[in-house]
Amino acid sequence: MFDHYKWQNVNGAQAEPFLKLINPIQGKFTAGANTATVEWAQIPFYNSIALVRINDSTWPDNTGPFWFLAKQGRMFLLDGSSAPIHDANEADPITITEPKVLEYLKFFCYFVHGDEGPFLIVEDINHPALDTSKIDDATRKVIEDALRPAAFEGKTDDGHFEASAMVLYGNALFSARFSLSPNGMIEMIDDEPIAADLPVKKIKPNY
Repeated sequence: MFDHYKWQNVNGAQAEPFLKLINPIQGKFTAGANTATVEWAQIPFYNSIALVRINDSTWPDNTGPFWFLAKQGRMFLLDGSSAPIHDANEADPITITEPKVLEYLKFFCYFVHGDEGPFLIVEDINHPALDTSKIDDATRKVIEDALRPAAFEGKTDDGHFEASAMVLYGNALFSARFSLSPNGMIEMIDDEPIAADLPVKKIKPNY
């Protein structure tokens, strides 16, 4: 995920300051300077916060990557709750503008989850979370007819931004509308079920 960002590698001794701040991850996983892959990318809705992903070749299969927001010696572990994102938003602080609405929406929905995992923004049927090899023709048509790019829908009188998107949550697809405040708060204000019991692949950050 987020492969459209420009990722930079941090290797060896250069990675040690990162690793000292985060180890042990979740109290049980240690990333080593010689075995970890540490990458960071600047993301468009922050001025001084980077997105960091960390994996380690010594961890058991399917353990990583773990994701963080990083700002000048502070690391916010993205753990599935909204709290670290809101903490980072206060630390920067974030200001959402019209050109950044959809990018922030996709980021937020991926890293904030419910009992069934993340709220994935799906714009075409080839999304990696959909197991297209197991979708029957009738269901495929329903999905393809419903799918559309996420869209900015305008700004309200009280300064909130509105957007619409197709959302895959668990194994169900919804048409959803969102309200985003300039300080990064997001609320789903409407949703309509499109398809359920879809064959899906596990696509979620590890926490």
